[in-house]
Amino acid sequence: MAVETIAPDWEFDRFDDGSQKIHTEVQLKSYSRFLEEYTSQLKGIEEALDDSIGDVWDFTLDPIALKLIPCEQSSLLELIKTDNKVLNKVITVYAALCSEVKKLKYEAETKFYNGLLFYGEGVSESSVVEGESQIQMGRFISFLQELSCFVSRCYEVVVSIVHQLAAVYNSNKVAPKVIETSGVHFQTLYEHLGELLVVLLTLDEIMENHGTLKDHWKMYKRLLKSVHHNPGKFHIPEEKLKPFEKLLLRLEGQLLDGMILQACVEQRFDDPGEGVSVAKNSAFAEEFAFNIRTIFTNLESKIGEPLEIDQRDKYAGVCCLFVLHFHIFRSVDKKLYKALLDVCKKVPAITLSANIIWFPDTFLVAKVPAAAKLMDKKSLQSIRAQRDAYLQQRALTLTKDVQSYYVFVTSWMMKMESIPSKDPKGDKLAEDLSSRCNVFVQGILYAYSISSIIKTTMNMYMSMQRPMTKTSVKALCRLVELLKAVEHTFHRRAMVVADSVSHISQQLQSQALCAINVAKKRVVSDRKYSEQRLDVLSSLVLAENALSGPSTKERRLVVSLALCVGTQLKTFKDEELLPLQLVLKKLDLISELSERVKLQCDCGFLFWHRAVFPIYLDDVYDNAVDAARVHYMFSALRDSVPAMLHAKHMESCDQLLESYDKEIMGVFHEHLLDKLCKEIEKDLRLSVHTHLKLDDRNPFKVGMKDMAHFFTIKPIRFFNRFIDIKAYVTHYLDKTFYNLTTVALHDWATYSEMRNLATQRYGLTMAEAHLPSQTLEQGLDVLEIMRNIHVFVSRFLYNLNNQIFIEKASNNKHLNTINIRHIANSIRTHGTGIMNTTVNFTYQFLRKKFYIFSQFMYDEHIKSRLIKDIRFFKETKDQSDQKYPFERAEKFNRGIRKLGLTPDGQSYLDQFRQLISQIGNAMGYVRMIRSGGLHCCSSAIRFVPDLEDIVNFEELVKEEGLSEETRRAAGVFDSVLKFRSAKNMHLRNFYMIVPPLTVNFVEHSISCKEKLNKKNKSGAAFTDDGFAMGVAYILKLLDQYLEFDSLHWFQAVRDKYKKEMSAVVKEQNVQSASQDEKLLQTMNLTQKRLDVYLQEFELLYFSLSSARIFFRADKTAAEETQEKKDKEEAAKGSSDGAAEASAK
Repeated sequence: MAVETIAPDWEFDRFDDGSQKIHTEVQLKSYSRFLEEYTSQLKGIEEALDDSIGDVWDFTLDPIALKLIPCEQSSLLELIKTDNKVLNKVITVYAALCSEVKKLKYEAETKFYNGLLFYGEGVSESSVVEGESQIQMGRFISFLQELSCFVSRCYEVVVSIVHQLAAVYNSNKVAPKVIETSGVHFQTLYEHLGELLVVLLTLDEIMENHGTLKDHWKMYKRLLKSVHHNPGKFHIPEEKLKPFEKLLLRLEGQLLDGMILQACVEQRFDDPGEGVSVAKNSAFAEEFAFNIRTIFTNLESKIGEPLEIDQRDKYAGVCCLFVLHFHIFRSVDKKLYKALLDVCKKVPAITLSANIIWFPDTFLVAKVPAAAKLMDKKSLQSIRAQRDAYLQQRALTLTKDVQSYYVFVTSWMMKMESIPSKDPKGDKLAEDLSSRCNVFVQGILYAYSISSIIKTTMNMYMSMQRPMTKTSVKALCRLVELLKAVEHTFHRRAMVVADSVSHISQQLQSQALCAINVAKKRVVSDRKYSEQRLDVLSSLVLAENALSGPSTKERRLVVSLALCVGTQLKTFKDEELLPLQLVLKKLDLISELSERVKLQCDCGFLFWHRAVFPIYLDDVYDNAVDAARVHYMFSALRDSVPAMLHAKHMESCDQLLESYDKEIMGVFHEHLLDKLCKEIEKDLRLSVHTHLKLDDRNPFKVGMKDMAHFFTIKPIRFFNRFIDIKAYVTHYLDKTFYNLTTVALHDWATYSEMRNLATQRYGLTMAEAHLPSQTLEQGLDVLEIMRNIHVFVSRFLYNLNNQIFIEKASNNKHLNTINIRHIANSIRTHGTGIMNTTVNFTYQFLRKKFYIFSQFMYDEHIKSRLIKDIRFFKETKDQSDQKYPFERAEKFNRGIRKLGLTPDGQSYLDQFRQLISQIGNAMGYVRMIRSGGLHCCSSAIRFVPDLEDIVNFEELVKEEGLSEETRRAAGVFDSVLKFRSAKNMHLRNFYMIVPPLTVNFVEHSISCKEKLNKKNKSGAAFTDDGFAMGVAYILKLLDQYLEFDSLHWFQAVRDKYKKEMSAVVKEQNVQSASQDEKLLQTMNLTQKRLDVYLQEFELLYFSLSSARIFFRADKTAAEETQEKKDKEEAAKGSSDGAAEASAK
């Protein structure tokens, strides 16, 4: 308000202090700073999305995508508006039919081709269950029903197009003409008709080549027959079966017999009800033939040439149109037929879709037999022979083609990359746009040529079942990479392309408008009036109107149809018409640029040629320098994924995708990742162990392959995972080095060195193992021993005094030992509960061993000898001073040897000794568990059996309510303690076999100790106290210590050896006088031997005595019982005395 009160004249002279200017500058600076920050943030986001994940970003994952296809909401009726109503109607009808054809073609290509092609895929042949084929076909029936409706619709559209054309080109003189048709040729409509016929042809070819589909169909029909015989079993009402069978017969006749196209061309086109004459319409017949010839002439010169774009597809359309013309009018243009066949020499086969290849010569001969008869057989055979020649030629030139296309594509990529992002200024704009247009078109041309070479070559080899050389496979894979490189270049420069496309379209539209405008002026300047001239003028106006807007496919269609009318009466000069046609072609390409690129660079066909993938990976592995190209191949393999989503034969298409993913990843692992891991590991090992000179590492002799290139590759995206080669190899090496270090801790330094080398040479970031370099607590775990107790007692030897187990023999340089500390560690690890379980396990094991023990003692040979010995001892003990004679024991030992030997030279007594040693080892193990438990917990002694009072363990366990397993174990132990029962009377002779067993043991022990000094140490040992433990334990179990002690066996042994030694000493004294050196040597050796034997017997005696103390074997069972009673009475007496004292 204050400002308003100031006088206006003062405003004029107001003092400017410059503060406003400063304020403005500050604001501008802060705004520019904000813009800079925002730009850097956007750049950061772009880089994060662009480069960090992979060189090739998956198109389907683009966070932002640009749709370059022009579109508008106008319908055809709104676009086609001129004052000429009749012309409007004609153009509208034809445009609508062309649009319908495009829609049908799109539906076929996306839905029906893929559904049929992928039928039966994704099911491994080995895992197919009975009836799976029929289930697949059952799921597929609804799809076939849809296909049947689609084919019927195609038939209707073909008839409609033929009728609409026949109505315009009418030879009936009486009937009024719709429009003047002289010089008017609706070539566009014929091309669309050809496209629709090619769709039907493709369906036929897919059915023809689909063996699986046909086999499953037969099996399904058989299933239906069996259902028909017994519908109740399958819960299907009989009245529903008949219609279903009829439907199947109709589907088979319409779709599966390869008659889809044939049925279409054999339709009845003459319909009196419609009032349209077709077959006898000579004007239409002539026009039809003229258009076929025109289209063919346009494509004949370009097909098979470098500038070819869609001529092959049009050629297939021309062949179909020729067949349709033949079937409608029953006339053959022999010259055109021959020309069509001649193209086969240049292009022997055409890929219709994916792996479906079509041979035009076979098709033309089969479908137009009348013309085929006129041809000489030699020329037909030469065309067939041309196929083989083409393949041979292709195999020779493939490598050259790859090289030349490599140069072309890379130079084109450079041109694409060099297009500036900013628009050029002023006068250079038109020139720049036309050069951009040419670069884009050139990219599409290269894509088309490369795609044609790959598809035709691969599919022809497959169709003709010819073997392909590895060189050809590698060359074709290189071409696939180039094809994807073209696509990715377009994608990478999407911003530039998007920016340019609309400008280029406008420039081309203005050029076309100029040309049409010149023609329009020429028509207007001519004063002669006629309906025909009016049609021309209207069509030119229509073309102008259609071009004045976005270049949508509808507008471009209207332009091409309008110009079919507008080019008559020589409105355009020849030098004007050709540039106009070229501009419109460019406009088509530029308007559909992204679609064309996607279509030409689509490598979905590789799904059927995935057998080349292993060879490709081997090539990548061998040539590691350009390993990054593997991104392009994975991008190509991903192209078949969208098509797989249309598979209908499985419960879900995810199953098909999963099997494909699994297969590709399996091959990738086998042929690249695993090979790379092994190679890197081998290289590291050989580099670290160069001092061993394992093999020749001279790169000049054996060559050198730098694997480091693989680790510079960005992660590869495939399905929903990223494959990081560097991370995979790092993980493999980490895992391998860690596992191998745990097995051999002393190798930690070697693996550490290999880790450092991997980091230096390959840039791998390895994880440290953090394992101890050595450990003193190595040893078998209690759990491990418990699970393998039978192996443990046979492979380890027990030392009674040190309480240690030593391994008998080992493949390593050292023997494993187990002592109390190891056991204590295990108990600390697993808890004290493991002690009970271990002892239970051991007693279960003992039960099995005692069964064998009992069998041996029951043997007639053994039992009879023992009874004989007992009787002999009883009869002669007075004469032998109550000692069991040593000779008798030796005789027993030798007698057993006579009964037979095992293949490794062991007698039955040797085996029995080993059995007792194993029983002793088991008891030694129990003792060690006890000691280990005491080490951990002094109260952990409750499981040691109290041999003073043998209670019934099983009953105690039942009372305690313990588990069934514990109850069974207690039962086992009870059975061991029942050895003394009457049932086991044959065991009472055991004490008598102990002397011969000791003799056998001493001989064995001496031979083991002697082997210690020999080079071959197999079987060497210095301790085996398991035998002493076993004998002491069994004597205690059988309560036979008194009987054994009555033999005074060890005293008898001492007496025997002392007697022999004194005899040797006497002999030495006698011989020393005679000075016989050799004899004296022999005497000394004999004395040494006797000394060794006596010493060994003494050692055994001491071990046995120690073991007896362990088992409290100094008393008999009766004495132990008495002692216990005395203790109880003494305790009772002391408690009574205490009670009396307290009462007083």
